[in-house]
Amino acid sequence: MSETEIPLSPTRPYMARAIYEWICDNQLTPYLLVDATQPYTSVPEQFIQDGQIVLNIAPHAVHQFQMTNDAITFSARFGGVSRDIYVPIYAVVGIYARENGQGLFFDPSEYSNIQMPENALESEEQEKTEPETSKKKPNLRLLD
Repeated sequence: MSETEIPLSPTRPYMARAIYEWICDNQLTPYLLVDATQPYTSVPEQFIQDGQIVLNIAPHAVHQFQMTNDAITFSARFGGVSRDIYVPIYAVVGIYARENGQGLFFDPSEYSNIQMPENALESEEQEKTEPETSKKKPNLRLLD
């Protein structure tokens, strides 16, 4: 890479959001295939098989679903127990429709040259735990 080249961000989060939307628009069930061995991945360990877990991320199956460029977060019930799930985007192996298997599986080496921040999970957790009252209230001023 030359000095003038700007490093491009990975395509995975953008493609995952597009496929998720396409699956939901077609009234199919989106499944997320996750490499549960990746750092900072928080999923129910009892459902991990061969280092991977498949999660149903249909809108009716999850709560507080967010898919950002860094992670996929939501809460869901597993065996009747509510769990908060945190999947770093680099741990996403694929996203596909349960009914027909159509979707997208990602190149595992896409994140190999990108240095992961050591405090990625910590900053995410801090954002969640900050009280709402610490945010500045909107201020409206009338001008003559």
